[in-house]
Amino acid sequence: MPRRNRPPKRQVPADKKFDSIHVAMFVNRMMRGGKKSIAQSIMYKSFDLIEERAKRDPLDVFETALRNVAPAVEVKPKRVGGSTYQVPMEVPHDRSISLAMRWILENSRSRGGRNMSEKLAAELMDAANGQGNSIKKKDDTHRMAEANRAFAHFR
Repeated sequence: MPRRNRPPKRQVPADKKFDSIHVAMFVNRMMRGGKKSIAQSIMYKSFDLIEERAKRDPLDVFETALRNVAPAVEVKPKRVGGSTYQVPMEVPHDRSISLAMRWILENSRSRGGRNMSEKLAAELMDAANGQGNSIKKKDDTHRMAEANRAFAHFR
């Protein structure tokens, strides 16, 4: 990463089917080996499963899941006088959405059995309902920040 100035943020074109930037970003993160069409088909199948099971708009469930999983604070290591402290910091909005997507994908991949579209649908529905491994990861992050609140003055 350059030291002098930050590279400009790239604008991701919105998803064709749902016209959502977050869906397009999620598909890009899910993609492996440049197989975007496969990632899109997995995403759309999981949205169909969500609509079938939850009887709600799948895009609404997806956005709710992202909001529920996105962390507000995280800890960052900071070296002060020879010792390293875990300093709690607020998370910028872009990073919190990115972390939420990463955690949802990671936890849906680690779920047992079935195919990826079913695992993703189950993880998204759990996250939208405020439960599941992704929510647990967010709570752990918040708990860690709360435990290290004494070091907040190093910010």
